[in-house]
Amino acid sequence: MDRLKKSIGVLLENYESFGMVNHSGAANLPGRESVVDIVWDIEELLFPGFLENISTENGDLIRNTNEKVNRISKSLVNEVEKSLAFSIRLGTLNCGNEGCRAVAALIVDEFFEELSKIRVLLSKDLEAAVKGDPAALSENEVILSYPGFQAVTVHRIANFFWNRQVPLIPRMMSEYIHRRTGIDIHPGAQIGEAFFIDHGTGIVIGETTIIGKNVKLYQGVTLGAHSVKKEESGKKRHPTIEDDVTIYANATILGGETVIGRGSIIGGSVWITQSVPAESKIYLKRE
Repeated sequence: MDRLKKSIGVLLENYESFGMVNHSGAANLPGRESVVDIVWDIEELLFPGFLENISTENGDLIRNTNEKVNRISKSLVNEVEKSLAFSIRLGTLNCGNEGCRAVAALIVDEFFEELSKIRVLLSKDLEAAVKGDPAALSENEVILSYPGFQAVTVHRIANFFWNRQVPLIPRMMSEYIHRRTGIDIHPGAQIGEAFFIDHGTGIVIGETTIIGKNVKLYQGVTLGAHSVKKEESGKKRHPTIEDDVTIYANATILGGETVIGRGSIIGGSVWITQSVPAESKIYLKRE
């Protein structure tokens, strides 16, 4: 026991010296498990009955939707308020006279107003998945089992909060689905409708990436930056992918000024650091 007491004392001293304690003397940061639970519940709102074994008969669906929206709303307001309070401590936000809870409530109300629009986008992503993959037998199969579609779903949720300048939570959402699927999409990336990720494992899409409509990516694609210098934060560092582009497995496309022109096909394992015109076909040439 003496050794344990000594270890406890050393650990407490370590807390004092090195920090990494969830804000002693101030409001806590958002809870990781709370955010994961919120994401799961929002996915169930987007696709009722797919994640939970619940009745979706009309009366049950109405009751369950009302209950779930009210419950998620309360949890979201709590976590968004913590995030906004974190920004105040950093000096990057002022919630005004009404305080961060009022701002959090407004953001959450707006999120639920936008949820139907997110579903419209996802319906187009779903259609693209079924059309783009000969192995996809139905929309139900895609919703239930395709990691690419799951990653895009959570990205569209996280991107809403990113665009409202809510700190922490969007990254927590994106890293949760990254762990779940192996697909790493920064919540700041702008992604157009009918976006399809086939297979998906190892895909990386950076913060300032812009992706147009009807784009298809295969596993291992990187849409990244030339460098990771801290002073480049806030600049356009990642490529722009125009409409109707297909990028095959393990292609790497880098740079904020790099534009892949509309209708182009990018072959597997290529390395691109400059723009290509519309309707290009880029591939590795065998000697």
